[in-house]
Amino acid sequence: MARITDFEKGQMDRFQLHDSIEAKYYIHEYDDKRVLQISTFGRSSRQDKGKLSQTFQLDEESGRQLYAILKQAFGIE
Repeated sequence: MARITDFEKGQMDRFQLHDSIEAKYYIHEYDDKRVLQISTFGRSSRQDKGKLSQTFQLDEESGRQLYAILKQAFGIE
């Protein structure tokens, strides 16, 4: 579990597409600031199906950074 504060573009030598999973998002207020939390859940083939797997949080600044990345990556206007 982590709160992302900054994004930096990386480079990978090899890429592998991962299995699809479900995710839920939550919007919280903390110290008068909004935080977006995204939680992923285990693959259906896992022993504990649907168990919380990973969670990350974004504040407004990191959310804006991710929005800019998504716009560039997918050509969103």
